[in-house]
Amino acid sequence: MTEPTTEAVGWLRAVVVDAQDPERLATFWQAVLGVGVYEVEQDWIQLERDRGGVYLAFQPLPAGGEPGAMRLRPDIEVEDMDVAQARIEDLGGRLVAVIEEPDGDSHRRMADPEGNEFTILLPLPENR
Repeated sequence: MTEPTTEAVGWLRAVVVDAQDPERLATFWQAVLGVGVYEVEQDWIQLERDRGGVYLAFQPLPAGGEPGAMRLRPDIEVEDMDVAQARIEDLGGRLVAVIEEPDGDSHRRMADPEGNEFTILLPLPENR
């Protein structure tokens, strides 16, 4: 195994759960973590950050998704998506999709060398 580099690509901001019943899971995890709901939008429930500074968010299971094991996708906060994407690709990852949000923001769905997906996105505004 190679030694990790000292320069991080980004940092863990959130864990997003694809859920059959996002509302039910959000209620469960609120109780487990002792946090409230931060934001509710169509197809998105975001809990408040926990003591570790990370938040859980829930969205509907994609069409054709299989119930069973927990479906997770880490969100990795980066300073520059182009630089982060290039570095991830250099490390053996790949771009899966660019996601354009209705508010004009965008983020990028990436995959690691085994195909496990994660998202890179810019920092949240200070008030979030």
